Amino acid sequence: MTAPFVSAPAIQLRGAVKTYGTAHSAVHALRGVSLTVRRGELVAIVGASGSGKSTLMNVLALLDDVNRGSYRLDGVDVRHRTEDELAEIRNSRIGLVFQAFNLLPGSSALRNVELPLVYSGVRRAERERRALEVLEMVGLDRRAHHLPAELSGGEQQRVAVARAVVNDPAIVLADEPTGNLDTVASGSVLGVLRRLNGQGRTVVVITHEHDVAAFASRVVEMRDGRIVADRPQSVSAAPSCTGAGGRTA
Repeated sequence: MTAPFVSAPAIQLRGAVKTYGTAHSAVHALRGVSLTVRRGELVAIVGASGSGKSTLMNVLALLDDVNRGSYRLDGVDVRHRTEDELAEIRNSRIGLVFQAFNLLPGSSALRNVELPLVYSGVRRAERERRALEVLEMVGLDRRAHHLPAELSGGEQQRVAVARAVVNDPAIVLADEPTGNLDTVASGSVLGVLRRLNGQGRTVVVITHEHDVAAFASRVVEMRDGRIVADRPQSVSAAPSCTGAGGRTA
């Protein structure tokens, strides 16, 4: 009988150490962090300012490297890659969402969402089709031709989420995605992230808010550059969300 196939974890970080500065003024941001995230998980990483969670996010997103340790993303060893190789991996495998929406102010929601497809060399007609498809998924297809200044904060963040997933990445990393939003808009964005997870994507959210972390099925807590707790939780603990279909937030 053939043994069942077991896929590699989405994220496998081992003994990660990250230190900034010199020996006399060193900041130990990560102190031997090990983290495994299985494919299809919905994980929240929580911690106060200075806990190391933002550094961990940058490492997971391939925006920074560790001084020591190993990192495998979707089974691929990503350490010691060139900048061009890392950029290609980010564009094809990872969807990034930040607290600041980082939208181009002079471009419509549609054009902002298309941007990763431009970098991938996708033809314009196909770019528009795919961008409209993900804007519909986040409930903003009717706002596709509006500029960011014409959208609410919640709508801008949902555009940012749409942009992050237009290349169909397997992993979505969100750094404080609700930090600039009110309660209703936060619920709408979390509803979109949950829906993405329901479609099979791995979703990792960095947050300092425990009520935001409550929407995840697993919570990893950081303090002083270390993981101090790692626990599953019932999804029934999640906050009420308006979901992707909401058009007012």
